Amino acid sequence: MKILYHHRTASKDGQAVHIEELIGSLRALGHEVRVVAPTPSDGQEMGAEVGWVQRLRASLPKAIYELLELAYSAVAYARLARAAREFKPDVIYERYNLYLLAGLMLKRRTGLPLLLEVNAPLAHERGKFGGLGLPRLARWAEGVVWRGADHVLPVTRVLAQDVAARGVPQQRIVVIPNGINEAHFSRVPTPEAAKQALGWPGALVLGFTGFVREWHGVDRVLHWMASPAAPATARLLIVGDGPARAELEVLAERLNLRERVRFTGVIPRERVPEHVVAFDIALQPAVVPYASPLKLFEYLALSKAIVAPRLPNIEEVLTDGENAVLFGNDEPQALEQALTRLCTDRALRERVAAGAGATIARLGLTWTRNAQRVSALARPGAAAPVVAEGAGGLKR
Repeated sequence: MKILYHHRTASKDGQAVHIEELIGSLRALGHEVRVVAPTPSDGQEMGAEVGWVQRLRASLPKAIYELLELAYSAVAYARLARAAREFKPDVIYERYNLYLLAGLMLKRRTGLPLLLEVNAPLAHERGKFGGLGLPRLARWAEGVVWRGADHVLPVTRVLAQDVAARGVPQQRIVVIPNGINEAHFSRVPTPEAAKQALGWPGALVLGFTGFVREWHGVDRVLHWMASPAAPATARLLIVGDGPARAELEVLAERLNLRERVRFTGVIPRERVPEHVVAFDIALQPAVVPYASPLKLFEYLALSKAIVAPRLPNIEEVLTDGENAVLFGNDEPQALEQALTRLCTDRALRERVAAGAGATIARLGLTWTRNAQRVSALARPGAAAPVVAEGAGGLKR
């Protein structure tokens, strides 16, 4: 098929990983994919946000900025329509963003089917965390795009409930979680060799990957490491960077943990697995309630003992005692107790690590499998698959 892929993402972060991997997998299946999207800034590093966008957002009243976002749909539509005339696609695939109406406009103009990938309820998210100047307009724009798509593809069943609550019929909602590219994890050193390379032979390594923010709760891990409950061999490796790094480094210094905590900073994506393979315990200390965290799938791919909060979106993939140790999200000291259990119980650590390693194949959590699901939906007259109790609610 010929797939016209549209998005508004210019930042180099987890969003870019999702976009690049899905496009690559669709092409590997033999489809032609034409991408219409902003061009990332030259030299922009992984994890970085688009500077000029952030400056513009900070300098303008929220309402004015949001009207500019909505007006951008006209620009995006012109580019998308021009690409459609040249490419003659069979289907439009759009990554949802707030106030982005271009895909829906093209669908209505041409009759092309529209598949809409939804990673977050952005009207709610921005209203809660960043503030909205025009909340009623934001909810209208979100709802009209969700209801107008032929299929809406949320990344979790929790998010699917939000989509359905906005009036999208269940038969048009198909959950497709994030995944992994198995080739990226096929050639990694042994855990022992990875620890040796870090200068931590024999250590019990706890690890976190990604753009670390204050709400991720890594500070709790540091306080636990400074307590008598943590073994003296415990080390913390943070693979990535982020706005919370400076405060965490100050906290590590204050807790006399400077030699036991390390940040890699931003590193190329292809080098992430060689660091994650050193983890004995992989950390997902906090997560928003509708997300499908990319790091979680990387931990699974490398058979790591995972610690994560007991939340419905997490439990779509993880089961306590089988492929992870889950802790009560609102229970005091629950994370710390889970860390202590895993550190002191080697048999538990090995059991959940083995369960984690089997999860990717068992639930089909790969970008190739996701591309196959998208392909099936993109075919003329495609119906949504039957919902089942698997990852993402899809029968395989």
